[in-house]
Amino acid sequence: MFLDKARIFVKGGDGGDGQMSFRREKYIPEGGPSGGDGGRGGNVIFRVDTGLTTLRDFRYKRHYKADAGEKGQSKNMHGHGAGDTVVRVPPGTVIRDADTGELIADMIDPAQTVVVAKGGRGGRGNARFVSSVNRVPRFAEKGEPGQERWVNLELKLLADVGLIGFPSVGKSSILASVSAAKPEIAAYHFTTITPVLGVVDVHEDQSFVLADIPGLIEGAHEGVGLGHEFLRHVDRTKLLIHVLDMAGSEGRDPLEDFAAINEELRLYSAQLAKRPQVIAANKMDLPGAEENLAKFRARYGGEYQIFPVSAATGSGLKELMRHAAGLLPALQAALLAEEPEAEKVYTARDEQPFEIQRDEEGTWVISGKDIERLVAMTNFDNEDAVQRFQKIWRRLDIEGALKRAGVENGDNVRIRDMEFEYYDQSKEAEKEEERRRRR
Repeated sequence: MFLDKARIFVKGGDGGDGQMSFRREKYIPEGGPSGGDGGRGGNVIFRVDTGLTTLRDFRYKRHYKADAGEKGQSKNMHGHGAGDTVVRVPPGTVIRDADTGELIADMIDPAQTVVVAKGGRGGRGNARFVSSVNRVPRFAEKGEPGQERWVNLELKLLADVGLIGFPSVGKSSILASVSAAKPEIAAYHFTTITPVLGVVDVHEDQSFVLADIPGLIEGAHEGVGLGHEFLRHVDRTKLLIHVLDMAGSEGRDPLEDFAAINEELRLYSAQLAKRPQVIAANKMDLPGAEENLAKFRARYGGEYQIFPVSAATGSGLKELMRHAAGLLPALQAALLAEEPEAEKVYTARDEQPFEIQRDEEGTWVISGKDIERLVAMTNFDNEDAVQRFQKIWRRLDIEGALKRAGVENGDNVRIRDMEFEYYDQSKEAEKEEERRRRR
């Protein structure tokens, strides 16, 4: 089964918790803190595997999670980091964030790898928190949670040349004649419902990949007839062979078909519409083909290279394939010249350590990478850890920011998965003082 779209969940491994311990050795009655750091969680890495051709495996497994790091140990021994989880994908796979649509990676090169979900760093042991004012820290950090997200996978075939045209014009028959591919062929529309690849050997040292793109119809750019499912496979091709039923079977007009398909390409992608095309005037062995070919040459002969062919007899196919192979080196060079490496412009700016917003339910939500990580890595069951959290809370002036935003006593406040009720002791003290004055 050919599968070219999938949605999966990935999660990096959580970092191991830091250890809280103290040296307990003979003749060292008051040993210092000796808790080691936790190990880093594993990453979820996607890797190109040239042996794969579809996203079929993701139909049966949709969740990929890396292992957590090992917890820190006493005697300043750090926990082991977890190994990475490698997910294999076929060449041509595009990975996007399912929530934002952001492009994460375009997996084209053989053995290309990309980290899709980072593992969390290990929590620091109490030995790391020794300072001049705190010689005996009695807390340690929890491990940082690994990154998690849903991603969409989309496979775009990596073919040099694509066969396009209306259904039943003979694309599959041409592919079967010039390569070892065995597409399904029958005398009814939409025999081919998935793209098929074949390798065309022109000479001993020259070959290219030819794709049979399922038949397009009018409205394909809007998704009609699975148009989007098929059109995206044309995106990467360097050259298009536009196959036409020059005999006008089933009452079709090759001139109208040619204009209609090119309009669909233009509406789908202006860049795709500019892709070089060669015309395969197919079914020249049938009556009426010569007359239609003359009309087509009169209209488009000055713009396109036209090859009269017959998939049934094999006539003209070798010349067509040789011509396509001869065009590819120059087209590849032109494609590389058009796609210079994008320059990244970095703008210096003061990034806010946190943001405060109010959701639909009236809860104040504090967000920010650092503050959310602090909450995730703080053990709120440990009094010393809570005191450290409160110290950082005051240093960042989060309470002042909440007041400026309009928070009131009794309002709910949430940071990540921690939610609490806001209570301003200073306001209560002011009210109590006011009551005393009135007495």
